[in-house]
Amino acid sequence: MSDPYMPLTSVRSGIGFEAAKGVHGLTVQIANVYFIQYPSEPHSFILIDAGMPQSAGMILNEAKQRFGDDYHLKAIILTHGHFDHIGAIEEILEHWDVPVYIHSREMPFVTGKEDYPPARPDSKSGLVAKLSPLFPRHSIDISSHVQALPEDGTVPFLDEWIWITTPGHTPGHISLFREDGHVLVAGDAVITVEQEKMADVFIQKQELHGPPAYFTPDTETAAESIQRLAELEPGALLTGHGIPMTGRNFRSDLMELANHISSL
Repeated sequence: MSDPYMPLTSVRSGIGFEAAKGVHGLTVQIANVYFIQYPSEPHSFILIDAGMPQSAGMILNEAKQRFGDDYHLKAIILTHGHFDHIGAIEEILEHWDVPVYIHSREMPFVTGKEDYPPARPDSKSGLVAKLSPLFPRHSIDISSHVQALPEDGTVPFLDEWIWITTPGHTPGHISLFREDGHVLVAGDAVITVEQEKMADVFIQKQELHGPPAYFTPDTETAAESIQRLAELEPGALLTGHGIPMTGRNFRSDLMELANHISSL
């Protein structure tokens, strides 16, 4: 059974956007999902993350608007298993019997075996941080659909993309990277809004930040993951929260962010 609707939202909720060549985004309340077009089939796509609870209708409607009435979902790839990235996945899988891919270290959280650790409401100031103990952190069980990503870093169905391990926010968090355009789908490894503050989340104030502190138990490893992403010299940051940043090399910005987090 899916979690109940959560009344957390932003001014961009329900707005679709072109994030990069072949990549379409949609803001679902406070989180972003991405649709990567399958190269040889213009009506087919791979979904990256699955949004907030009870958002399946919004996601599938956006797919129809973007890819046409005969749209076809090939697979779902999860950056990690937090509630705001898997909220609609069970309902989507009722519509589309497709494989789901996630890092092997995230498997316990999507096969009913392990819950995420408790939230850390005092990790940073802000109303969202204070509310975080109320957020779902229990596992789901999609064992019949989920499988581990290939260990060689390749991404199923997406030959131009690789996945990079970016733990810290969760044990098996991953990000996706495409050399063409230096496009980074970062998940929550790095975000572009101060997710702990309700007002900033609502207006989607665009600023570069590390992963949501209230759900990040290992900040040192999170900083190392940001450094790893900086070395890719991304030119487009497509994040799990906040408005994407594009148009320049973000290497120095990410290194500065990693150093800041390391010093906290």
